Amino acid sequence: MWKTLDYKNQCDLWKDVSRFLTDERNELFDRLLEHRTRHIVIGVEDVFHEHNSGALIRSAECFGIQDIHVMEDENNFKVQSGMAMGSENWVSIKSHKGTQGISKCVDDLKAEGYTIVAATPHEKDVILEDYIPNEKTAFFFGSEKTGVSPLVLEKADVHLRIPIYGATESFNVSVSSALILQNMRSKLNAMDRAVWELSKEEIVALKLEWGLRTLKKPKILVSDFFKRKGFEF
Repeated sequence: MWKTLDYKNQCDLWKDVSRFLTDERNELFDRLLEHRTRHIVIGVEDVFHEHNSGALIRSAECFGIQDIHVMEDENNFKVQSGMAMGSENWVSIKSHKGTQGISKCVDDLKAEGYTIVAATPHEKDVILEDYIPNEKTAFFFGSEKTGVSPLVLEKADVHLRIPIYGATESFNVSVSSALILQNMRSKLNAMDRAVWELSKEEIVALKLEWGLRTLKKPKILVSDFFKRKGFEF
């Protein structure tokens, strides 16, 4: 309900919420948001091993990636207990069901200005070291057995390859994501912050999301705020 508020009212609500959080918690939010980005997002297709799902989320959160798009066509996305180490509480996970959901996710991201990058060895691919995320980029990772789907391969703007020097054809999906995200994080850090940092509106919205999740009875606080402001709750 609070997400319908405009920026000014979200700021006012955050003032109320932050008073009920410890100084350590408020400082943690500020520290995390200093490095958070939506300039890079990831898409995960039909990953079925729960430890891989957890590792993907954990890597994304560790490297400051806020948005994870989960594609569920043949397999459900489940996270092995303890594997993500609570990182799922700090990222925004968006689910997309079936082939139509995958197609719509890619199309919507393109409409938002994202370059679609399929992490897969392919003809005319780009080597990881050579890709610079000057534009907003969505990296898509495929399932353990079949990799990135033909649908995403066809819609992708770039096919990205991690060089391999051994006999094995590819890395595990969780390893691939960690290698790519670490490389991209380093490149983002070398850029002007204005390219990748969150907007002030996004920062307040995430503070509210995290802060309200921390409180025991957040609905009471939000309800009282709406009543005080004369808004319908």
